Amino acid sequence: MSGRGGAGGRGGPAGPPAKVSNLDGAAPDSTDFANYFCTYAYLYHQKDMLEDHKRTGAYYNACMQNRAQFAGKVVLDVGTGSGILAIFAAKAGARKVYAVEATDMAKFAKRLVAAQGLEGTVEVIQGVIESVDIPEKVDIIISEWMGYFLLRESMLDSVIVARDKFLKPGGSLYPSHARMFMAPIRSNLCRQRHSDFQNSMEGWAEFLDEMKQYYGVSMDCLSDEYRQEQLDYFSKTAAWTDVHPSQVVGSAACFKAYDLHTVTLEELKAPLKASFQMRVLEDGPVDAFCGWFDTQFKGSEQNATTTEVTLSTAPDPTGATHWGQQSFFLHPPIECAEGDVLACDIEVVRRKDNQRLMDVLVRHRVEGRAGSERTSAFHIE
Repeated sequence: MSGRGGAGGRGGPAGPPAKVSNLDGAAPDSTDFANYFCTYAYLYHQKDMLEDHKRTGAYYNACMQNRAQFAGKVVLDVGTGSGILAIFAAKAGARKVYAVEATDMAKFAKRLVAAQGLEGTVEVIQGVIESVDIPEKVDIIISEWMGYFLLRESMLDSVIVARDKFLKPGGSLYPSHARMFMAPIRSNLCRQRHSDFQNSMEGWAEFLDEMKQYYGVSMDCLSDEYRQEQLDYFSKTAAWTDVHPSQVVGSAACFKAYDLHTVTLEELKAPLKASFQMRVLEDGPVDAFCGWFDTQFKGSEQNATTTEVTLSTAPDPTGATHWGQQSFFLHPPIECAEGDVLACDIEVVRRKDNQRLMDVLVRHRVEGRAGSERTSAFHIE
């Protein structure tokens, strides 16, 4: 949900600024913190996410198909946004739901809760989860915290803080588990981005000529910086994509799995490092690596779900969720034959200038092919 108690949301392909937690104890009045929350106190962001029926439906089913797990329980919704997940929890039979929301969206959440006749069950609290107090421990924490490529926005930090502060021993998180995947794909966008880069540089050359001709000012001294700026954007920035399964040309690898009941803040803040392999299933170029995630609603060992629900953002012929997939374009593409194995080492780190954003480094090679090893660096904006 957008603009939550330590969180925010995403939009379409370009994506608005991300939802985030108050990282590393940043003061609520810090510029970065304020800019983020101001962005997400808008209903149209809530609409964008609510009308993603794969997303909203998964949370609805996780609650309604597991009424026995919610009946009579106390629930905490971290980053309630419009209040929809708190409403689902109440409708599933929760005795009490604390819905924490950082922005003025809390006012809309209160109105929506009241319109459903649930104000006696759902209590909306405006504030960030790192600093609010609630009067009792909870049985269940529900939150939609996921960002692009799962980890962008770092909202999972807030959920772990809430877990450690408020969850009873044996309590459940919804979702309870998350996984990250990568697969090789074929995409015309790779060539398009290269063409766009060339066009941008041609436009710069024309701009230089005009500045000199009309104003007598030579700006050639900035050409190297402009080229690097454009290269970073077109070649090194991951893109929101809606990948069709027919574009996937190799086996998908799950390179990271999280159990939300046990993962620590220290693990989340450290660089994610993993090695994995993907087998190419047809001859031709691999233009990009495609990344996505899924989350699973399993409950806890002490209060396991009756019906497990999975929310997947994998390539789907019916279209992408609002998260889409993140495509990491390779320049140049990797020429592969059916049966080739791509061996990869990935490192995902938080950006130093903005820990809500990510840098991704992938070292990749075709096994058994000398001289095929390359390193590709990407930004997730």
